[in-house]
Amino acid sequence: MTIYSQHPSRGKMQILATYRSPGGVVSSTVTSVDDVALAGPIVEALNRISVCATAPVSVHDTRNGGFDHYPYDHLDALGGRSARPNLLDGAHSLWYEYVKALLHDALACLDESIAPVPAPVRIAVEAEVEAEARGLRDALAEYREGIEPPETVDRRIWDFEAPFVNYEDMNALGGNARDQMDDLEQEISDEQVREGVVDLRLLIEAYTRSFNDHARLEVDAFCITDDPYGLEPDRFYLSVEASMSAYRRDGWRVEICRWVPDDPDDEYSGATGESVLRCVCSARPSADDIVELLNRSGGSSEQLAAWAKTPVGEALAGTAFVVTKRYED
Repeated sequence: MTIYSQHPSRGKMQILATYRSPGGVVSSTVTSVDDVALAGPIVEALNRISVCATAPVSVHDTRNGGFDHYPYDHLDALGGRSARPNLLDGAHSLWYEYVKALLHDALACLDESIAPVPAPVRIAVEAEVEAEARGLRDALAEYREGIEPPETVDRRIWDFEAPFVNYEDMNALGGNARDQMDDLEQEISDEQVREGVVDLRLLIEAYTRSFNDHARLEVDAFCITDDPYGLEPDRFYLSVEASMSAYRRDGWRVEICRWVPDDPDDEYSGATGESVLRCVCSARPSADDIVELLNRSGGSSEQLAAWAKTPVGEALAGTAFVVTKRYED
């Protein structure tokens, strides 16, 4: 329920926390660092933590026609490292577990961003994260249980369905993705939900560890794609797809596909994706194998074109994924 920003002041970069208080919207200084290169990653991580902590408790859980509240156990991880592993445990729902995994990654990014700064800065940033969790817990206790929060001037005010967060991140987190994941749950069993949560965590881990800037996590489709930009005809793209019975996928698979122009004589016409080859996995792949695949792909049309020639029975060069079917032979 806080928006973080940075502001130059007296030769340093101030990190500011802005939130609603009993007296209106206020900003307070979290800490200061020497330059923007240090401040930027801290601010980004804090905003991600704020959104991931706040989003699940700011919307109703409407699965199965219900009108319930999501849990707030994830807030424990903001107050102590020992609770962080719990963010990668549980199977409440596809969307809630997805948010928890993103919160886990955001906290890891915060650790990385404050590693090079002096100890007083680290202490101040960690205290800010705890203050965010404490303020949100107080607000939830009032909203859900009628327990009056401490009356302090700097109390942070939270509004259900109108959290004070970075809305660019909020929109990316919820909206259609949550609706589609909720719809998926209507078509699969409880056991498949549990398996789907594990697959989601694996996709997120591989995506966040990869340095392929062209890769895109499509969480509602349970896949990662690498679709290089370009104007050449028959452009290839890569798709890493997790098992999902609702999408008629019985296991994990990797596909090389290509965009075929709908009208070859019209450069502005649309294009249709067609499979070139598929690698069906006999078991859930490791995050390391997916990361290696994405890094080698790297948004390179040339690499994808080379892989597209791989015959059945051979692995995509430099990867653990073996071609099991070709569609052009």
